Amino acid sequence: MEQPDTIIHQPARLKIMGALRALPPGEPLEFVRLRALVGATDGNLGAHLSTLEQAGYIDVLKDFVGKKPRTRVRLTRAGTRAFRAYVAFLREIVGEDKSRED
Repeated sequence: MEQPDTIIHQPARLKIMGALRALPPGEPLEFVRLRALVGATDGNLGAHLSTLEQAGYIDVLKDFVGKKPRTRVRLTRAGTRAFRAYVAFLREIVGEDKSRED
């Protein structure tokens, strides 16, 4: 049996990846909303996002709305593949049939 992706395996990063995977492909999620979903502080979430970005799993998009800075995050194709592989790994552990999609 292979090992889980250690980058995704960390609980906060798993929540981040799950939240982003729930969106339509390429759609970003605002930092403030993601922070609320994950239950992290700004600094903690920022550190996890940096790890995921360095792995190529997410893109961090920074721009302005008027004069107010905005940070959004979206899953990359590599991130989508990595998350699918991680979920397949978990399904294998629990003995779930891979052909079944819920």
